[in-house]
Amino acid sequence: MNKPIADAALDQIWRNARSHNVWTDKAVPETLIRATYDLAKMGPTSANCSPARFVFLQSGAAKERLLPFLMEGNRDKTMAAPWVVIIAHDLDFHEKIPDLFPHNPGARDWFLDPVNREITAFRNGTLSGAYLMLAARALGLDCGPMSGFDNAGVDQAFFLDNPATATWRSNWLCSLGHGDDGGLFPRSPRLPFDDACQIL
Repeated sequence: MNKPIADAALDQIWRNARSHNVWTDKAVPETLIRATYDLAKMGPTSANCSPARFVFLQSGAAKERLLPFLMEGNRDKTMAAPWVVIIAHDLDFHEKIPDLFPHNPGARDWFLDPVNREITAFRNGTLSGAYLMLAARALGLDCGPMSGFDNAGVDQAFFLDNPATATWRSNWLCSLGHGDDGGLFPRSPRLPFDDACQIL
């Protein structure tokens, strides 16, 4: 039987975790990025469809490709981050379902309708992006999620001209690294249970 995890872990992942805008120069090795994905991929998705796709940008050249599509207020902090990940989803995710859902490979046909497929890809890709953030925090990284960018421009620059990624679509961005707490704003309030929830 599962038991609640330690308060220190809850603090690191939830209570004390913040969205960072300023980064230290502490190195983040590729092995840690790979470990973050390997943890995040274990999160559940519909029929294990796993539509999320992640493009991790580390080099200055890769970030420069992203720069023109960022809102002005997001540019400096994105360029300063050790890593930036484009969190995307594959509109043709269903083609991999026979491998990912082997006890029922016919589940691929549940997603033949392109409208349903796009909705499923977006929903589950977003969910997997959240898993990635939680995995990063669990492994000692800080996150700087953002949505202030030109999705169509990013898709054109990173996906559409490559047959291997032509069906990928960007959702949001997240910087990864070790945040500088001195750059944090005061935490904004959250809704209390009674304003956000119902028990029926």
